[in-house]
Amino acid sequence: MNALAATNRNFRKAARILGIDSKIEKSLMIPFREIKVECTIPKDDGTLVSYVGFRVQHDNSRGPMKGGIRYHPEILGKFSVKVEPDEVNALAQLMTWKTAVADIPYGGAKGGIGCSPKDLSFSELERLTRVFTQKIHDLIGVNTDVPAPDMGTNAQTMAWILDEYSKFHGYSPAVVTGKPIDLGGSLGRDAATGRGVVYATEALLAEHGKSVKGLTFAIQGFGNVGSWAAKLFHERGGKVVAVSDITGAVRNPNGIDIHALLQHKEATGKLADFSGADVMDSNDLLTQECDVLVPCALGGVLNRENAGDVRAKFVVEAANHPTDPDADEILSKKGVVILPDIYANAGGVTVSYFEWVQNIQGFMWDEDKVNAELKRYMTKAFHNIKGMCQSHDCNLRMGAFTLGVNRVARATLLRGWEA
Repeated sequence: MNALAATNRNFRKAARILGIDSKIEKSLMIPFREIKVECTIPKDDGTLVSYVGFRVQHDNSRGPMKGGIRYHPEILGKFSVKVEPDEVNALAQLMTWKTAVADIPYGGAKGGIGCSPKDLSFSELERLTRVFTQKIHDLIGVNTDVPAPDMGTNAQTMAWILDEYSKFHGYSPAVVTGKPIDLGGSLGRDAATGRGVVYATEALLAEHGKSVKGLTFAIQGFGNVGSWAAKLFHERGGKVVAVSDITGAVRNPNGIDIHALLQHKEATGKLADFSGADVMDSNDLLTQECDVLVPCALGGVLNRENAGDVRAKFVVEAANHPTDPDADEILSKKGVVILPDIYANAGGVTVSYFEWVQNIQGFMWDEDKVNAELKRYMTKAFHNIKGMCQSHDCNLRMGAFTLGVNRVARATLLRGWEA
């Protein structure tokens, strides 16, 4: 089941649990706006090339819409204006529920350009980003829609969007988050998603009378999120026994020295040949014996075929939609506790909110304050989810969905909704 079907299924189940009126339920699923623009630029050799840019703005009942901009060649085929929302709509919808779970004043959005960044020069990427911004500048804004980096984009991309947008609207650092520090980016933003995963895991383990110290962790994905999560688990006394990324996988049942592994990855670009661990088949990481499994990479990696072989006691979803509904059911029957993605990986958007607040106030925070506030938000959100679990006799996934959907539905009704 793809991300769209799974998201809609979870939303409908939450709506039924909450007893939401069918008309409100339908309105909450329909995106606020879908934008599709043609972006034509001259390449470095003088030829013209055109790319399709898009933005799906899902909901703004609780505040400006928020979501990443990704540059990826497969996006174009996935984006089209259909009666049924496509995968991008699902990601925008997930952001609506995620920001509501975190209790930050945003709605959800998602967008990007159908291109292959590795095939474009630095100057071509800049031209493409500026043309895209020119086409959508009147549909985003500090109080309308605040983009952020995603797959294939980074702080530099946000800097170009900020600069181009400011040509039309005056200097507006709060129009995007995930910016370079020199342009108003927040300290702690780079580590935010991984750090939020750790805070979420600590809250979950505390509920079960456990702590990170002494437990074993297997982490799929060693990019920004996975590497920060691994580093912070390691520093807290957790034993990271297996790690994988697109270059391979390594394991050490006695615990991997994550700082040494990071240095090795930085020097060689891969996990293989690291002296402190043995090479393993990447496919075996998800079924590695451990206390906590943390998928940080792709969606749908836990499915009907492998869920029965998972040996972890807890699954913390640092990636978006890593567990499909079939696997969800299998793991739940086995007694595996799953911490859902719309909560577990909310640290990034939460610190993006802090960045937006700092930009609006013109007063920047130190990193200790950012991290302390992030921990407070993640811990509070977990207890709110548990409250919904107890009220509605449901698991953590439905606890998170009912929490998020209820907040958005209430905001929609309070603002005035006519059937």
